[in-house]
Amino acid sequence: MEVNVSADSGAKSGWQTLPLLHPGIYNLLKFRNGIDTVLASVNLPAGSLSQMRLTLGNNNSVVLNGQSYPLQTPSAQQSGLKFNIHTTLTGGIVYRLWIDFDAGRSIVTTGAGAYILKPVIRTYTEAIGGSIKGYLLPGIAKPAVLAVQGTDTLTAFPDSATGYYFFGGVNTGSWNLSMHALDSTYKDTAFSVSVATGVVTNAGSVTLQKK
Repeated sequence: MEVNVSADSGAKSGWQTLPLLHPGIYNLLKFRNGIDTVLASVNLPAGSLSQMRLTLGNNNSVVLNGQSYPLQTPSAQQSGLKFNIHTTLTGGIVYRLWIDFDAGRSIVTTGAGAYILKPVIRTYTEAIGGSIKGYLLPGIAKPAVLAVQGTDTLTAFPDSATGYYFFGGVNTGSWNLSMHALDSTYKDTAFSVSVATGVVTNAGSVTLQKK
């Protein structure tokens, strides 16, 4: 893991390596609905933070129906996964930066029994935007929650037992929440919530009803 602390994202001298707290293999599916893990912690100088870069190891895989398949990650292994941050760090302030993988959109099949990792990633900080949490039941309906604001669409799959779901680092303003059941015998529902900076908006508990 590296960060570019130069105002110029193309400057080679601005990259600084961050030592990982727990190097190893991570199961991305364990980190959802607000559950995360700390990859690195470091003191950075006040000033610009333009980019972050992750260089993955060779032992990447996807498990389908109990069988493990290797994931090809050509770009990640060669130059690393780069994503823009472009923020200014103020001295004496603690910043938390999240890296949010969209696992469902990051795996691509070649059609020949092979799979490629093409990461779809967004980043957000604690000080920007707010969050949305809620509960959607019953788990037997296999529900999903879509949060939509303009052209920005986020997806969460509630915990099968508790129904809990969470969207972190979302923009302030009004968001349309659409509750959809993969089981077509249940009715979908939708409503809007308002998000404020630094606030976790509680969307409440929703139980989908049979048609």
